[in-house]
Amino acid sequence: MSPKVSAPLGLEHALLGFVRRRPMYPYEIYRTLAQAQELGRVWHLKQSMLYALLGRLEDAGYLRIATETHGTRPPRKVMSLTPSGEAAFDRWLLAPVAHGRDFRLEFLAKLYCARQAGPDAAGSLIARQQEACHAWLVDLHAQAAAVASDRPYDWLVLQFRIYQINAIASWLTTCVATLGAPAPM
Repeated sequence: MSPKVSAPLGLEHALLGFVRRRPMYPYEIYRTLAQAQELGRVWHLKQSMLYALLGRLEDAGYLRIATETHGTRPPRKVMSLTPSGEAAFDRWLLAPVAHGRDFRLEFLAKLYCARQAGPDAAGSLIARQQEACHAWLVDLHAQAAAVASDRPYDWLVLQFRIYQINAIASWLTTCVATLGAPAPM
C-alpha cells in the first residue's frame, strides 16, 4: 500500500485568520461558519470536515493546541497561531488566487480575512488579483487566437473562460468602489 499523500494546504488557510485575531475553540469557528452571514455565506463545512482541516493545520505546524479545564466540565481544546502559522497566513493572504476555478471560494475567503486585517490589506489583495486577471486574459486571448480557425469547440471553451475572467475583473472593480480600496497602479 502506498503512503497517503495529502493535498497541499490552500483554502483552509482562511481558518488561520480566525485564530489570528485571538485563540479560539474549534467549535467557535464552526458556529461562525454555520451562520448565513459573512464567510458563512461562502464556505459551508461540516463539523467533522472543519476538525479534519484544523488537524491538517496543526500537523503543518501552523496551530498550537492547548487543553483547558473548567471545573467539572470536560476539557476543551483552544487553538492559537504559531509563528510559522502567522507567516503561512500572511503569504496566503497576499497571494492572488491562482486559478479562475478557485475564485469563488478562495478569493472571497481571502477578501474576508483581508478586511479583518484592514483596508490596506484588502486593497493590496484586490490590486494583486486584478493584475492576475489581466495576465489570465492575455494568456486566454492568445490561446483563443491560436485555435480560432481550426478548432471551434476549443475556441468556444476559451471564450467562456474569457467571459468568466472579465466578469471577475468587473466585480473586482466593484470591490474597489465599494471598499474604497486603492486601484492598481
